[in-house]
Amino acid sequence: MAPKKEIQMRMNRPTLLAVRVLAILLIAVGVIWILQGINVLPGSFMTGQIQWAYRGGIAAVAGVLLLLLTMRGRR
Repeated sequence: MAPKKEIQMRMNRPTLLAVRVLAILLIAVGVIWILQGINVLPGSFMTGQIQWAYRGGIAAVAGVLLLLLTMRGRR
Protein backbone atom coordinates (compact mmCIF):
# COMPACT_ATOMS: atom_id res chain seq x y z
CA MET A 1 0.00 0.00 0.00
CA ALA A 2 1.28 3.48 -0.83
CA PRO A 3 2.48 5.59 2.15
CA LYS A 4 0.00 8.38 1.38
CA LYS A 5 -2.96 6.01 1.47
CA GLU A 6 -1.70 4.60 4.76
CA ILE A 7 -1.70 8.09 6.26
CA GLN A 8 -5.20 8.70 4.90
CA MET A 9 -6.49 5.41 6.30
CA ARG A 10 -4.87 5.79 9.72
CA MET A 11 -6.41 9.21 10.41
CA ASN A 12 -9.94 9.29 11.69
CA ARG A 13 -12.30 12.03 10.55
CA PRO A 14 -11.70 14.59 13.37
CA THR A 15 -7.94 14.20 13.08
CA LEU A 16 -8.07 14.63 9.32
CA LEU A 17 -10.17 17.78 9.74
CA ALA A 18 -7.75 19.18 12.32
CA VAL A 19 -4.75 18.54 10.05
CA ARG A 20 -6.52 20.22 7.13
CA VAL A 21 -7.37 23.27 9.26
CA LEU A 22 -3.74 23.45 10.38
CA ALA A 23 -2.62 23.27 6.75
CA ILE A 24 -4.94 26.12 5.75
CA LEU A 25 -3.72 28.22 8.68
CA LEU A 26 -0.10 27.56 7.67
CA ILE A 27 -0.86 28.75 4.14
CA ALA A 28 -2.64 31.89 5.39
CA VAL A 29 0.11 32.79 7.86
CA GLY A 30 2.74 32.09 5.24
CA VAL A 31 1.12 34.44 2.74
CA ILE A 32 0.82 37.17 5.38
CA TRP A 33 4.49 36.77 6.32
CA ILE A 34 5.51 36.91 2.66
CA LEU A 35 3.55 40.12 2.10
CA GLN A 36 4.99 41.69 5.25
CA GLY A 37 8.50 40.58 4.38
CA ILE A 38 8.38 42.16 0.92
CA ASN A 39 6.90 45.39 2.34
CA VAL A 40 3.44 45.04 0.75
CA LEU A 41 1.54 44.68 4.04
CA PRO A 42 2.82 47.37 6.43
CA GLY A 43 2.28 47.82 10.15
CA SER A 44 4.44 45.20 11.82
CA PHE A 45 8.00 44.71 13.00
CA MET A 46 8.24 42.18 10.15
CA THR A 47 7.54 44.78 7.46
CA GLY A 48 10.40 45.07 5.02
CA GLN A 49 12.41 42.26 6.62
CA ILE A 50 13.14 39.75 3.86
CA GLN A 51 13.77 36.85 6.26
CA TRP A 52 10.02 36.90 7.01
CA ALA A 53 9.28 36.47 3.32
CA TYR A 54 11.52 33.38 3.29
CA ARG A 55 9.92 31.98 6.44
CA GLY A 56 6.49 32.70 5.01
CA GLY A 57 7.35 30.84 1.83
CA ILE A 58 8.46 27.83 3.83
CA ALA A 59 5.28 27.91 5.94
CA ALA A 60 3.03 28.27 2.87
CA VAL A 61 4.74 25.41 1.03
CA ALA A 62 4.51 23.20 4.13
CA GLY A 63 0.81 23.99 4.39
CA VAL A 64 0.18 23.18 0.73
CA LEU A 65 2.08 19.89 1.01
CA LEU A 66 0.20 18.95 4.16
CA LEU A 67 -3.12 19.77 2.52
CA LEU A 68 -2.26 17.78 -0.60
CA LEU A 69 -1.15 14.85 1.51
CA THR A 70 -4.47 14.72 3.35
CA MET A 71 -6.59 15.34 0.25
CA ARG A 72 -4.79 12.76 -1.90
CA GLY A 73 -7.24 9.92 -1.24
CA ARG A 74 -10.30 12.02 -2.14
CA ARG A 75 -9.52 12.26 -5.88
